[in-house]
Amino acid sequence: QVQLVESGGGLVQPGGSLRLSCAASGSIFSINAMGWYRQAPGKQRELVASITQGGTTNYADSVKGRFTISRDNTKNTVYLQMNSLTPEDTAVYYCNADLRGTKWSRNLEVWGQGTLITVSS
Repeated sequence: QVQLVESGGGLVQPGGSLRLSCAASGSIFSINAMGWYRQAPGKQRELVASITQGGTTNYADSVKGRFTISRDNTKNTVYLQMNSLTPEDTAVYYCNADLRGTKWSRNLEVWGQGTLITVSS
C-alpha cells in the first residue's frame, strides 16, 4: 500500500513563506507526475502546481512567480515553496502522485490527507 504524507502546513502572516513536503512510501516502482492541489472553503479543489518525473513544471496562474514546485526522486518526495502568501491562498493543500506499485501494475493515483494553510494577520 502506498501512502503520501504531507508536512509543513500552518498559520502564516500575509507576505510570509511556507514550504510543504510530501513523501511517498510503500510499494513503489515508479512515480510519474506529482502535484499539489488545494481546496478553499466552499470552493472546488484546484491544481496548484505539478511536476513530471523529468522535472517539467506547471503552475496555476494565481501562483506563478510566487510558488515553486520541486521533487527529489531519490526520496520519492515533492516540495512546494510558497512565497508572498496572501489570504486568498488559505486552503487545505493536498499532495497527489501518479505512480506504479510494480513494473506490471497499472498507474495509480494517490492522494495525501491534506494539510491546512491559513494566511492571516
